[in-house]
Amino acid sequence: MRRIQTWQAVKPAVSISTGAVASQSLEAATLGAEILAAGGNAVDAAVVTGLAMNAAEPWMSGIGGGGYMVVYSAAAKAVRVVDFSMVSPAGLRAADYPIVGAPEADGLFPWPAVRDNRNNTGYLSMAVPGNVDGLGLALETFGTLSWSDALQPAIGLARKGLPLDWWSTLNIASTAAELRLFDTSARIYLPDGLPPLPSAEGADTRLPLGGLAETLGHLAAHGRRAFYDGDLARSIVSDVAAGGGRLSADDLAGYRARIVDPLVHDYGRAALHLVPGLSGGPTMARALTAMQAAGLTEERPGARAFATYYRALRDAYTERLGTMGHGGDGGRSCTTHISAVDRDGNMVALTQTLLARFGSKVVLPGSNILMNNGIAWFNPEPGHPNALAPAVRPLSNMSPVVALRDGDPWFTVGASGGRKIVPAVTQLTSFMADFDMDPDAAWHQPRIDVSDPAQAIYDPRLDDDVVAALADVGPAVPGELCAFPALYACANGMKRGADGTWFGATDIMTPWSGVATAG
Repeated sequence: MRRIQTWQAVKPAVSISTGAVASQSLEAATLGAEILAAGGNAVDAAVVTGLAMNAAEPWMSGIGGGGYMVVYSAAAKAVRVVDFSMVSPAGLRAADYPIVGAPEADGLFPWPAVRDNRNNTGYLSMAVPGNVDGLGLALETFGTLSWSDALQPAIGLARKGLPLDWWSTLNIASTAAELRLFDTSARIYLPDGLPPLPSAEGADTRLPLGGLAETLGHLAAHGRRAFYDGDLARSIVSDVAAGGGRLSADDLAGYRARIVDPLVHDYGRAALHLVPGLSGGPTMARALTAMQAAGLTEERPGARAFATYYRALRDAYTERLGTMGHGGDGGRSCTTHISAVDRDGNMVALTQTLLARFGSKVVLPGSNILMNNGIAWFNPEPGHPNALAPAVRPLSNMSPVVALRDGDPWFTVGASGGRKIVPAVTQLTSFMADFDMDPDAAWHQPRIDVSDPAQAIYDPRLDDDVVAALADVGPAVPGELCAFPALYACANGMKRGADGTWFGATDIMTPWSGVATAG
C-alpha cells in the first residue's frame, strides 16, 4: 500500500492528580479544567467544554446538534444517562426524500442516494437539536455552576474566533463545496470565497464566527429554554422555513432532554455503563457478549484477540443494521467526545454531534447557529426499522462509556467518528479491561475497524500473524492511521490505576486533542 505518512506519532498519556478534562480541542478542555481548579465538578467541566466546542471545533458539534452524557455520581454511587439525542420534525414527509440511486461508496451510511442529497445537506436534513436542553439539564441535575456562568467561557471563545491553522483550514476546505451553497455559511467559513489560511508566520490568527457570541449571550441571559421558546426559537424556525425545512415552533417547544438509566453490561469484575436505546450502546453490548463467550486469555492483544474482535463486531453490526431503529427491537460521524473526572471521583463521558462534518452545512442567518443533519441517520428506504418517519429518534452511533470495578470508579471512554465509534470504544474497553493496559499503552495500540460488516480495515502496524488471523475471519484491507482521512475513530478517556492515580489519553493523530489537568 502507498503510505500517506512516513512518521510515527506519539501522544503520551497525562497523569492526573486533582481532576482533568480530555477532548478533541485542548483549548476547550483547558476551559473545563479551569472550572475544576475553581472548585467545580466533572459535570460542570464537561458542560463548559461542550459549550466551548461551538467555537473551538464547530464542524463537529454545537448547540445545533445533540448527544448523550453518562454521569457517575460519587456521592450517590450511581450512574445515569442524560439523553439529548435529536428527533425528526413532526412535519417530516418521507416523500421529500426520493431515492435516486445506489449507496455512495464514501457515504456516511450505506443508505441509497436521495435526490439532491437533501437528507445529508441543507434545510431538509435538520432534526430537532437537543444540545442546549441536554447540557442545561445535566448542569441543573448534577452540576454546581449556573447556566449563565457555564456559558461565559464559550462566549469569550466565540468572540475571539476559531483558531486558524492547517487543521482548521483542512476541515473547512474538505467541506467547502457544500458550505458555499449557503450564504451565511460561505460568508463565515469561506471569506473571499475560499477556505481561510493561517498566518505564514505562525501568529495566533482567528476566524470571526459572526453573531455566535451574541446568540450564546442570549442563552446565558434567558436560560436554556430560550433556544426552544421565545425570540431565538422564532428566529430559528423562521430561517429554517425560509430554506424549505420542516422544523417547526412546536418541534422546538415540545423538545425535552431526559435522564434515563444506563444499559449495564457486566464484563468480568467491571460494570460497563452504556447508553441504552437508539445509540451505539446495545451494539457494543452485543459485541462484548460475543467476546466474553470466546474468552480473551492472551497476555496482550494478539492474533486471537483481533480475530475475536472482527467476528464480534461484524455480527453485532449485521444485527444493528438489520433490526435496530424506532420501528425495530432496538426501539427503546463527525462528533465530539469529552471525558472528565474530578477530585471527588465523579466521572463524565459526554458525546455530542452535528452528525456530519459541519452538519447540514447551514449556518442560520439570524442566529449564526450551525445546524445538524440528523435526518441522515435514517434509512430513506421504507419498511426498515430505522426508516424515515416524523417525530422519532434516529439510530445514532454515539457510545460513551463509564466503567466501575467492584463498585469503584475505573475508567471512562468514548469517541467521535460516526460508525467507527463502536469498534473503537469496544476495543479500547477490552484493552483496558481484558489486558489491564494503561491509557498510554491502550491509545498507542493499533486497532481495526469493522463498522462495515463486509470487511475489516486494519492498521498496517499490526503484526503479520494478526493480519493473517483477520484474513481467516473475512475480508481484511489495510488502512493507515492518519489525521486525514480518518479511518479510525478519534477516542479519549481516563483510567484509574491500582494506586488511585488517574491517567488520561486522547487520539494520537488528532492535532488539537489533549488532556487538560486541574492542577
